[in-house]
Amino acid sequence: MEDAIVNVQHIRARLQESFRPFAVVMSSGNRYPVPHPDFIFLTERVVIVADQRGYTANLDPLHIVGLEDLPVRGNGARKTRKKR
Repeated sequence: MEDAIVNVQHIRARLQESFRPFAVVMSSGNRYPVPHPDFIFLTERVVIVADQRGYTANLDPLHIVGLEDLPVRGNGARKTRKKR
């Protein structure tokens, strides 16, 4: 169980720094994006990640193998194409 605590503590530390979007990477290879701190909930025994639609995934901290940085998105404005 000690490994799970280290994973949760690592995620907590990442959330307390100046936030950068990241993905939680599982031993299965699945990735769960966390675009904002409001999309993740942590306890000692479960990590819950929500997506943009509000669906959640309950993750076992024992199966978390890493965190990956996600590209930072702009302000949401669309890029305009040049007319030819």
